Amino acid sequence: CRAAGVPLLVDAAQSLAWGRVEGDWSLLAGSAHKWGGPAGVGLLVVRKGVRFAPQGPADERESGRAAGFENIPAVVAAAASLRAVRAEAAAEDARLRELTERIRARVPGLVPDVEVVGDPVRRLPHVVTFSCLYVDGETLLHELDRAGFSVSSGSSCTSSTLTPSHVLKAMGVLSEGNVRVSLPLRTAEGDVERFLEVLPGTVASVRERLGATAVTAPAPAPASAPSLVVDALGKRCPIPVIELAKVIGDVPVGGTVTVLADDEAARLDIPAWCEMRSQQYVGEEPAERGAAFVVRRLS
Repeated sequence: CRAAGVPLLVDAAQSLAWGRVEGDWSLLAGSAHKWGGPAGVGLLVVRKGVRFAPQGPADERESGRAAGFENIPAVVAAAASLRAVRAEAAAEDARLRELTERIRARVPGLVPDVEVVGDPVRRLPHVVTFSCLYVDGETLLHELDRAGFSVSSGSSCTSSTLTPSHVLKAMGVLSEGNVRVSLPLRTAEGDVERFLEVLPGTVASVRERLGATAVTAPAPAPASAPSLVVDALGKRCPIPVIELAKVIGDVPVGGTVTVLADDEAARLDIPAWCEMRSQQYVGEEPAERGAAFVVRRLS
């Protein structure tokens, strides 16, 4: 970015509690509530030599970078809380990393058709993400909440919308059925164990409600059905993916299934399903309504 003359903004909201943010960034932003400080207080670090102009109202305070009076008590509390969190960061890093590693290792064995995403090493110690096929993310979140677990779906930047996450799109993973677990400081080992006990039954219940229990591994099919069309227009994900999974076994190896869908999430989830199930995503074709997603059976 620097070689191209492009300023690099780093969103350090999740990482500031764990240590310095290395790298040649231009701007760095953080929010105090992410490390246990007061809500509504954030920070913006502008590296010397970086040109910066506010987009909203501004006055002479903070070199024109902010308007109005700062909440000084909250700013002091934010700094004090960050210092306190940093003091125990090393010990909590090791402890929470072991707990998230436990989730990463055991979830695929406990829940079928699950993919753990993200780098296994270069990651924050307290966050783990996995994607469940044939599951509606919001429904799964509600069921886990009823069991006493507050988790998220998708990425945090789209958590308040139904828009498919551009972060998950860049990673090439499911946008529906994605679960993001963030362990607070001092999370108890027993809470993680209970989460692992509750998760399999909860996922199975949501899949049964969506009619995904009939999804099985593709079986040999007669050569008389070289291609099929699935009409999933007007249906929200993960229904188009569930319908695809139900019929992929009805075409022979080398045959194709074309899924007609108008849910934006299908553009991400059908290729991700192909990657997880070792099938070939041929591509997207125009259709009278929505789009036509073509999948070739490989196995």
